[in-house]
Amino acid sequence: MSVLVLIIVGAAAGFLATRLMDVETDTVTTVAIGVIGALLGGFILRLLGSLFGMLSGFVGAVLGAMLLLWLWKQYQARK
Repeated sequence: MSVLVLIIVGAAAGFLATRLMDVETDTVTTVAIGVIGALLGGFILRLLGSLFGMLSGFVGAVLGAMLLLWLWKQYQARK
């Protein structure tokens, strides 16, 4: 996956994940969460091998971003 595609998919996944998890973040944080989530989710889905094609990458990106957001919310709650 090229870097530009990763950023675009990450931005979309981060936006969707922040809306699904009801978290308010700035644009840079949303994109970063989405990109890291895309990497994490893509890795997990490759291990599971449960979905095919571009859809699996996007689903993995959203799931990874949601996991990262959950961890981030847990960290913020402890401050």
